[in-house]
Amino acid sequence: MKQTHDVNVKEFKPLISPAAIKEELPITDAVAKTVIDGRHDIENILHKKDTRLLVIAGPCSIHDTDAALEYAGKMKQLRKEVKGKINLIMRVYFEKPRTTVGWKGLINDPFLDASYNIDEGLRKARSLLIEINKMGIPTATEILDPIIPQYIAGLLTWVAIGARTTESQTHREMASGLSMPVGFKNSTDGSLSAAINAMTAAGAPQHFLGIDSQGYSCVVSTKGNPFGHIVLRGGPHPNYDPISVGRVQEELKKKNLLDAVMIDCSHDNSGQKFKGQSFVFKSVLDQRIQGNTSIIGLMLESNLCEGSQKCQGDRAAIKYGVSITDECISWETTKGLIRCAYDRL
Repeated sequence: MKQTHDVNVKEFKPLISPAAIKEELPITDAVAKTVIDGRHDIENILHKKDTRLLVIAGPCSIHDTDAALEYAGKMKQLRKEVKGKINLIMRVYFEKPRTTVGWKGLINDPFLDASYNIDEGLRKARSLLIEINKMGIPTATEILDPIIPQYIAGLLTWVAIGARTTESQTHREMASGLSMPVGFKNSTDGSLSAAINAMTAAGAPQHFLGIDSQGYSCVVSTKGNPFGHIVLRGGPHPNYDPISVGRVQEELKKKNLLDAVMIDCSHDNSGQKFKGQSFVFKSVLDQRIQGNTSIIGLMLESNLCEGSQKCQGDRAAIKYGVSITDECISWETTKGLIRCAYDRL
């Protein structure tokens, strides 16, 4: 009898369970405090109880944990300097969505050599999040694979659902059960409807298939996430300008959703060019200063050094502190923008 299932599957490899990796790499009380306090701060910003500007900054993707820790060390000092007016969170992205093919992030391929040692990728990701939270820096990431939250979500303060996955029912259901505020990006075509519908769906109780802490398949039932909000990342045209922001405010009001807008200074808002991020940041800052308190936050793709580089599979050829995915602004530029915002707010 001919096989009718798994015809195109090469092999199955057992994966370490979430419970096992949590036992191997546990959260301390100090780390838990950073996470819980960080979530509470963002919740208060979303509800306008905390008037500080939320800024999420960090590498487009993490490929070198040493460089990420160096970046975190620099952010730690700046976070202290500006904490009275700005809540600075580190962007720590481990998964990269791909339009076709390419490197899919530290968790999927931690050694950049197509070995796909996902067990080790999960360990590296969880270890890095622990170290950054130990420094007192809350962390943010995009969740792409719905299995991943069981492994690292307990270390995250904020999560994004990306432009390619905001329309996905699976990701809306997942977001309804996440323990932290979730930002939904507008679609790559610039439309708002998918993100707004996602906020509604994620705010409601959901029932779906997932895994538990032992890694077993199960039915997950959620309460709904009350802290979903929209992130504007541009499309065929940028959408950080006052008219675009006003349009999304009207849509949020119609749907009785959180009047909270975050602006992504990179991606299509900057034309995929790192030099454009500074212009977007300053323009949005002007809107905030002029009285638009619906703008609660900004995102920056930032690394130790500016620009990006191609990854050809040779780790020795990769320049330290330079992105291997999207272009990033440098730490010096990032610091300048944050201090500028602090002085002007």
